[in-house]
Amino acid sequence: MNTSVAPKDPPALDHRLVLAIVSIGVLLSSLDLFIVNVALPDMAVDFGGADIAGLSWILNAYAIVFAALLVPAGRLGDRSGTRNAFLLGLAIFVLGSALCATAWDVGSLVAFRVLQAIGGAILTPTSLGLVLAATPPERRATAVRLWVAFGGLGAALGPVLGGVLVEFGWRWVFLVNVPIGALALVAGLRKLPKPAGGGGRFPDLIGALLLAASIGAFVLALVKGDDWGWSSASILAAFAVSIAAGAGFVISSARHHSPVVDPGLLRLPNFALMVTNGVLFNLAFGAMLLSFVLWSQQVWDWSALRSGLAVAPGPLVVPIVAILAGKLIARVGPGPVIATGGTAFAAGLLWWASAITLEPNYPTGGLGGMLLTGLGVGLTLPTSFAAGTGGLPPHRFATGSAVLSMSRQIGLAIGVAVFVLVLGSPTDPQATLDAFQRGWFVVAVAAFLAGLIGLGARLPRPVTPDQTPAASPQPSKT
Repeated sequence: MNTSVAPKDPPALDHRLVLAIVSIGVLLSSLDLFIVNVALPDMAVDFGGADIAGLSWILNAYAIVFAALLVPAGRLGDRSGTRNAFLLGLAIFVLGSALCATAWDVGSLVAFRVLQAIGGAILTPTSLGLVLAATPPERRATAVRLWVAFGGLGAALGPVLGGVLVEFGWRWVFLVNVPIGALALVAGLRKLPKPAGGGGRFPDLIGALLLAASIGAFVLALVKGDDWGWSSASILAAFAVSIAAGAGFVISSARHHSPVVDPGLLRLPNFALMVTNGVLFNLAFGAMLLSFVLWSQQVWDWSALRSGLAVAPGPLVVPIVAILAGKLIARVGPGPVIATGGTAFAAGLLWWASAITLEPNYPTGGLGGMLLTGLGVGLTLPTSFAAGTGGLPPHRFATGSAVLSMSRQIGLAIGVAVFVLVLGSPTDPQATLDAFQRGWFVVAVAAFLAGLIGLGARLPRPVTPDQTPAASPQPSKT
């Protein structure tokens, strides 16, 4: 008689553990988009009085490279297996963080930030693939919302945590990533699932480079226009490179079998609107955050810690508003919610422009604007992301969400550049106040326009794979 026992099935993978591990990487990559802001004045002192135009590249280099590589990196991960790609991205990010802490001038720090951004761009989209692979279908929507929430948590914690760490030295804003990232690497090697790579075609890396070159040249022209002269050969050349590279990117996206931005996505419900909204709203968000940190530390002479704590009320409002917005969307739809968010954010900036004075007056001048901008973020960002991805067919979800994330990073980079341009180089306190007020007015217009564009968003109906627009290229496995 055969008494052999059938082999037991392998134990089911705990999707909550997978989400926890990959969310550490997502949190760190998002955190580094915002944690550096409060450290910029200390970096300027350490690097011999570097000006804001040069320091802005510490923020923009990360955002531009991160934006350009998000989609191609996700597709490379899908070709070779998301687990290996996630771990590779996390390792590169940790290495880049350690090197950032050793930087000896602005140029070296910008170079190491680029390395960080490459790692962040690889780990972010592949982390979502790992979450989806480990999560039962009926729980995937909740898992994705949590995944998005961890990215938002990085934005919320960035200024506060940065302020605390700068008290020990600005290099700690990078060193803190090393032990946390190393622990996530060890846990990932042991616990993450190993979904097989899907093969498929090689992504459009040329298009990604053209996109980075176009945005980078445009940002360079904005931040250096006053110094070099708007009609100088250098500035005109930067604008020419931006236009030429941008045109090359559009052509590459139209012709490549696996483009950075699939033109077919832009014809799906809400998608093009939310991409535009993402650029404009995050332009305002990036400029807002940088402006308050510069004002509080350079004009009010606050410490990095005090500045970070002053920023905190805005992010603390975001999760509360985001939860309540879900019920509001069910009643009126996403468009009015996004429009209200853009208007509230613009109102916060106008509050600062009218109420902030040269003498510290945070309770009456700074706090109201911070709460209104937090209200705007809570209404806009989760709603626009949900509206943009809600009409995507299943095989386009990862690609579509990466493109929406890319639009946000592009907006952040342009926002920092626009504020640096408007701020200029004021020479006395009153001129400084006038310059910041101009900047807040300009950025408020961008936030209002973002809300106006978002007003067109509608509740999308679920889309099945065979409903993808026929003119779009063959879908890649993303």
